[in-house]
Amino acid sequence: MLLTSCSFAPDYERPFMEIPTQYKEEGEWVLADPEAASLTRDPWWEKYEDPQLNELVEALLLANQDLKLAIARYDQAKALADIQRSFLFPTITALAVPSRQNISQNIANPARNSPYNDLFLGFDLSYELDVWGQVRNTVLAADNEAKASEVDIAAIELSLQALLTSYYFSLRGADLAQITLEGVVKAYEEALYLYRKRYEGGAAPLQAIFDTQVQVESAKTYATDMQLIRAQYEHAIAVLIGKTPAELDIPVIADATQKVVMVAPELPSTLLERRPDIAAAELRVQEANATIGVARAAYFPTFNLFGSFGVESTKLSNLFNVDSLVWSLGPGAGAASLGTVIDGPPIIEIITDGGEIAALNRNAWAIYHEAVATYRQTVLKAFQEVEDSLVSMRKLAEEDLSQTAATKAAIGSVDQALHRYQGGLTTYLDVVIVEDIALQNQLRMIDIRTRHQIASVQLIKALGGGWSELE
Repeated sequence: MLLTSCSFAPDYERPFMEIPTQYKEEGEWVLADPEAASLTRDPWWEKYEDPQLNELVEALLLANQDLKLAIARYDQAKALADIQRSFLFPTITALAVPSRQNISQNIANPARNSPYNDLFLGFDLSYELDVWGQVRNTVLAADNEAKASEVDIAAIELSLQALLTSYYFSLRGADLAQITLEGVVKAYEEALYLYRKRYEGGAAPLQAIFDTQVQVESAKTYATDMQLIRAQYEHAIAVLIGKTPAELDIPVIADATQKVVMVAPELPSTLLERRPDIAAAELRVQEANATIGVARAAYFPTFNLFGSFGVESTKLSNLFNVDSLVWSLGPGAGAASLGTVIDGPPIIEIITDGGEIAALNRNAWAIYHEAVATYRQTVLKAFQEVEDSLVSMRKLAEEDLSQTAATKAAIGSVDQALHRYQGGLTTYLDVVIVEDIALQNQLRMIDIRTRHQIASVQLIKALGGGWSELE
């Protein structure tokens, strides 16, 4: 009994990783931003202040099938852990055995009353003493797998939330681009009309009409393609929230606000606690570590304890008398008077098995090394995603700044062209050409801001959203 505190699982230590002291792409603009949002358990998508987005994410949490699949896997892992935990306790079986027996008269000391009735009512007990920690390590491994499956839910949930939010911002960007493209088509059609008039008056060559016709049709094609892209994003969002595409209709918003949420990343070392996928990977390292203890314990003997307690009599009238009491307890003990000893030898030790246990131990260590490699790769990938998102945020902020200035200048140029046209200093064709340049700059600005929005979502996802293993 004193040996039940033994365990052959190695002492667990988190796999060593060289953690940087700061992010490579972290700029002062991130740390110094007074409006930078902190990542808490509050719904991070609400920081974008879009009611439609909030409704879609809530629908995702209720009906997404990938999320339900993860929950089902967690339920399975939890049930398997409970099954393993049951082996920590003895198994007690109730027995009721009424029988009529006849003893051979050609044996030594035959029964005087034969045939006779035999009534037995009682309980059998069987229990494997967890001397080497095999059962406890099996339970620990199952518990860690269940915890990892639970954390997997958080990781999948965060990934789906980020995916839906990115799709939604791409859809809204398509809305704004569609409105702008309609303006581009209109500007080209006006230019085509003017070139035709000038051609009829001998002031423009036929080639100008063909060139402008190409621009008109190309712009229409681009506008149609933008409608296709928007429809595909809407269909993808529908599937994410558990609906068929026909069931979802997201109305167009012509003046959608392209808000970017700035997030200040915490110290790099905290990323290990902020990312659910890292936590799940480490839990599986702990699971593999416990499995080594299970494999090692197979080298040593197993100890089984059996017992039986009940009453036995040939008559029902005195079945519950004190004299009818029968019991036994010990290795291999059982209801011997019934001729039924509980199955299983009391002590088992394998002498030779052809190398099976050694192979099982090598397999357990291989699984452990695989889990460690997966953990380290997950950490490396996490840092890459943070760095990618940080540099995207920084560079897209610079692009947004320069493109906004370019768009503002282009709009100013349109105003000047209109004034010159109204003053009779130029033709309306010059206004159309300048207006086209302004619209093209607006399209580029919409694209940059959409990408900037998505980059902010990816940074939040890379930092683990509002999840924390300290919960």
